[in-house]
Amino acid sequence: MEAIRVVLRYVDGAVRKGYTPDFHPDSTTFHFHDKDPEAPATELGFDGLKALFLVRSFDGNPYYTERKEFVEGDKTYGDKVEVRFGDGETMQASSLGYHPQRLGLFLLPPDPKSNNVLVYAVLPAVEHFRYL
Repeated sequence: MEAIRVVLRYVDGAVRKGYTPDFHPDSTTFHFHDKDPEAPATELGFDGLKALFLVRSFDGNPYYTERKEFVEGDKTYGDKVEVRFGDGETMQASSLGYHPQRLGLFLLPPDPKSNNVLVYAVLPAVEHFRYL
């Protein structure tokens, strides 16, 4: 499998940028390479992880203001939802399925030009979930 560019955000505020070749939502671990996909991988679990962001670039576009909420006419994939993390960050997105017994939830941001292509929110870090 080809490595995908990810940003890991932890509940303690730590951030790591790198690549994963084998992230899967049904697995309890995945391998992570800090920025260089040829560097040795570290096996990571989900303890303390807030969310895994699949990103277009590590730096984003500092000149672009991302739209964080849905507007009338937005095409969505699945249900419109809102997630509030334990640190107070709130995120609107669309999602194909919420199952509280699973480890996480895939979220698709409302802005198609977002640097975040897809977000995997780790449910123990989610304080509140609701359908919009």
